[in-house]
Amino acid sequence: MKTLKIPYALANFQTIIQEGYFYQDRTDKIPLLEDAAKQLLFLRPRRFGKSLLLSMLENYYDLNKAEQFAELFGHLAIGQKPTPLHNRYFVMTWDFSSISAQGDLKVIEGAIQAHINLCIDAFSAKYHALLSREIKLYPENALASWRSLLTAVQQTPHKLYLFIDEYDNFANDVMMAEKEHYEHLLKGEGFLKTVFKNIKAAAQGLGLDRVFITGVSPVVMSDMTSGYNVATNIYLSPKFNSLCGFTEREVQSLLTHIVDDADQVQCALEIMRTFYNGYRFHPKSSETMYNPTLTLYFLRSLLEEGSYPDNMLDENMAMDRNKLKYIASLDQGERLLISALTEQDSISVRQLSERFGVAEVIEAVKDQTFMASLLYYFGILTLAGLDPRLGDLQLKIPNLVAKTLYAERLQESLLPKYDDRVQIRQVADALYLNADLQPLCTFIEQRYFKVLSNRDYRWSNELIIKVAFMTLLYNDHLYMMVSETEAQRRYVDLSLIVRPDKRQFQALDLVLEFKYLSLARLGLSAEQLRDCPIQQLNQIPLVTEKLQEATQQAEEYLQALQQQYPEAKLHGFAIVALGFERLVWQAVPF
Repeated sequence: MKTLKIPYALANFQTIIQEGYFYQDRTDKIPLLEDAAKQLLFLRPRRFGKSLLLSMLENYYDLNKAEQFAELFGHLAIGQKPTPLHNRYFVMTWDFSSISAQGDLKVIEGAIQAHINLCIDAFSAKYHALLSREIKLYPENALASWRSLLTAVQQTPHKLYLFIDEYDNFANDVMMAEKEHYEHLLKGEGFLKTVFKNIKAAAQGLGLDRVFITGVSPVVMSDMTSGYNVATNIYLSPKFNSLCGFTEREVQSLLTHIVDDADQVQCALEIMRTFYNGYRFHPKSSETMYNPTLTLYFLRSLLEEGSYPDNMLDENMAMDRNKLKYIASLDQGERLLISALTEQDSISVRQLSERFGVAEVIEAVKDQTFMASLLYYFGILTLAGLDPRLGDLQLKIPNLVAKTLYAERLQESLLPKYDDRVQIRQVADALYLNADLQPLCTFIEQRYFKVLSNRDYRWSNELIIKVAFMTLLYNDHLYMMVSETEAQRRYVDLSLIVRPDKRQFQALDLVLEFKYLSLARLGLSAEQLRDCPIQQLNQIPLVTEKLQEATQQAEEYLQALQQQYPEAKLHGFAIVALGFERLVWQAVPF
């Protein structure tokens, strides 16, 4: 192992540079940002490096950091060719993630006022030597303090650059918890809307020259309407696809600074690609991005512990579970999650919703465009490309760590009881260790099918059967579970390949191929199927035909996967679902 300081959970650019932490240079994007517009809105999922980006920009533009420019930026891309605007601004940051959403409307407004006043007070102390006019603080009126600051700035030859980090953080919390409070903050002359109206006015020759706003979704910005309609959205621009996050080339380079052996680098890269890669923020972008927080989480474990993390999902990212819970609660929301999880049906939308606000989130009909767009903004879906037929946007789950959230959500929704969880563990272990599929099939027949029978029966097909197995077998401690795994240009329904760092254990590698027969095609009722012995089910010609078809496909996949994973202990299964009543299966010889 080599030495590298991993800046996990660090978002202070100056600290990272001065204390020798690794920093992935994104300063080459500064000229593009300056040319894009003077007021920018940049959205990315949670924990995707937005705060570090702002910190870098603050240090670049700050008047007080001019003498440190060479130290902070001299070794970076922008240090070789800085723009004329470097170290030319007063800078100030409002971090809305630090504002509490708790309490009544008066308390929330007070928290906003207090935060802005604290930022103005810090600004006054920071730039005291450069200001000829004192900034007056009005404890009960932060906007009056803001106007005093602008007056002071106007008495100097310099202008202000305002950064607003996580602009929608506390407002989203308020919206989900207290709809009326949210509406009062943003509707009519609501206080938060008034704050942004003052920002807009300040940019009209009152000393404010540039604004950079980050957030997760455009929901709050939509509710600003005329309060703040001057920001240029750059989050879907192909030029800024890689503004935050890591490319695969960068991740591979990082691994070579930690691991000496080239084979180990490739092994680690494969598992990181499976779990953390896949984010695309423009449909035509050829490059996908790794989540930076999860990447650094993995690398820190590799560097400090000499091993991959047991939990591939950093629990700091687990708040996204609530977003899936919200979507699942909507009409057709669960169906959308199932469609995304199986990767069989494309999740297509004409375009991402960019202008939807509280009325749509709380009151309006939630169609597929609304739900898919919200999942995109929260990073639980990502852009997959364009539908070649009509040019619709196609979305998919970006990677296996995001898929974990889907599998957990559906299992919690369908089988919430403690006894179910205990039994799931037992039947899954029987398959993992002994290639014994029958306990799992019996559980699905007796428990899972009963739950599905209360759902929309129009879903009856092999996709739903696949979801049953995926949600019950999901185990990222042991496996890289992949639906529709590519094997020689064909796709395995479901494969569970043991993680490279778990090969010392006894878990088997598994390949499952599914087929489905409806009750109508079988010519049997649900009662007849439930009462029929398994031996008789296996003798039904249609069942025999489907089993043979699934077995043949599984044999081909096993051969292909064995070449791809020569160390794998592969076991294959052909499974035929008979309605939502019975499962017949056979092991595939290999």
